[in-house]
Amino acid sequence: MALLPPNHFLALPRPDALVGPPTGVVDTTTLAAHDFDVDTRTGFMPPDPPLVRLLSQWEPWEQLLDDAQAYSLQLGSKIDITSEEKAQSESWRARVRQLPTLPTSELRQSELFLRRAHHVLAWIMHFYIHSLPPDAEIRIPAPITVPLLEVCVQLQLPPVITYSDDVLYNWALKVPSVEPTPALDNLRCLTLFTGKRDEEEFYLASARIELRGVDALEIMRATMDELFVGDALAARRITRYLHSLVRVLDDLSRLLLAVREGCAPEVFYHEIRPWFNGADSGSRKWTFEGLDSHPELVLPAELSGPSAAQSSIIHALDAFLGVDHTPKAFTSTTTTTTNTNTTTSSSSSSSSSSSSSPTPQLEAATVDVIPTEEGEGGGTITHHVPPKIPFLTRMRAYMPRHHRNFLRHLGATPRPLREAVARAGDATLMDAYNASLDALRRFRDAHLRVVALYIVGPSHRAPPTGKSGTGTLRGTGGTDLVRFLKSVRDRTAEAALEFQPPPPPPPPPPSSSSEA
Repeated sequence: MALLPPNHFLALPRPDALVGPPTGVVDTTTLAAHDFDVDTRTGFMPPDPPLVRLLSQWEPWEQLLDDAQAYSLQLGSKIDITSEEKAQSESWRARVRQLPTLPTSELRQSELFLRRAHHVLAWIMHFYIHSLPPDAEIRIPAPITVPLLEVCVQLQLPPVITYSDDVLYNWALKVPSVEPTPALDNLRCLTLFTGKRDEEEFYLASARIELRGVDALEIMRATMDELFVGDALAARRITRYLHSLVRVLDDLSRLLLAVREGCAPEVFYHEIRPWFNGADSGSRKWTFEGLDSHPELVLPAELSGPSAAQSSIIHALDAFLGVDHTPKAFTSTTTTTTNTNTTTSSSSSSSSSSSSSPTPQLEAATVDVIPTEEGEGGGTITHHVPPKIPFLTRMRAYMPRHHRNFLRHLGATPRPLREAVARAGDATLMDAYNASLDALRRFRDAHLRVVALYIVGPSHRAPPTGKSGTGTLRGTGGTDLVRFLKSVRDRTAEAALEFQPPPPPPPPPPSSSSEA
């Protein structure tokens, strides 16, 4: 098992994660500092391939995940599911229920162990939930609930599959290599729901974007250094950097659209995407068992599935270019509703907030949770008002905490690029800045095309149930998908600056002449 070198910051003794996330501006001046787990060779991807297996004391988890993939467990909602497939799924789920509750204290010795544990347990949980018959109650067994939530406290992540589980920490090299940055065609995935190339290519499309985004991060670093200098030479250099960023962003668009070469839309929509769904995406509540004896473990008020909105590289580009995605008519909603797509606990004590919440306090505190009521089967239903912050901000709670720190630091820079360009009165610099924004808009146009091909189109065609898709089309993060993506693209375009030439100097005062 490959481990990080002993002097790597992730291999150092871990601080107490229970104290909660840091507040204020991170005390550092570099964008690639180890505080952020951003590598100069791989960006937000880890510098070395993720762990492929935990140590022997956690082998029962690894074996369950191996078997879920080897048995090709089917979605419980599959229309033509056979009796043999149903029996296979139920036999596997019975093994999950019979699993002993394994301790997690030794996992805390290594950030890499914790990441792998979150990956394995979250994937087991999604296999368990989505292989259930569509009319079955969703009750996550204690042998999964308890260790998963304990790991989530340490990582400050929610108990659900996140983008880091299916992209950032879900890759290996096809062929061993000593190159500092993995070749884009030398990647494979560690874990898949379906075992199909379509699913692997879907994840790898995002992984390749992350790796190509390394150059964008270097451009950000160099630009921020020049903003500190702030002279005419710095402006010329920033202009060159922004033109380079345009080329990187166009490459990201190309890599995004390349998903069409390996992933079929109908396969994605009907066979892959349903496995991603979080509690917010379905009509059945999720009940986490075993928390009655662990009152220190609490659940976040929402659980969204993995989403491209959880990619730190895209958030970083917005922060760097000064794109504000706060909705124009954004107001806090105070009407209390009963959310049937909620997470629940088998103990009412787990419905309250505490400092050990697996969702970081900074984000969780923006969701108003009100008292719970008794639900069916002894569970509790959590009522909450709609979140008071925009979707993209909420998605930061699903990112690795070091990456959240990076984005907070980037957004708190005392010399924002957009303000500097607006003040400079330099048409060439402003053109380069606007060109970067337009390249980011083109990336979002490409994303809309992918969504139209992979989600909108299949939803309007007859699915396996024989019924056409109806209602508002929502993403795995719970958004009104098309409207949201269009608003994000439009806000990107609206950030463009209009050059205002400096006013001409005032005429010189008339010269006074005396009579001869």
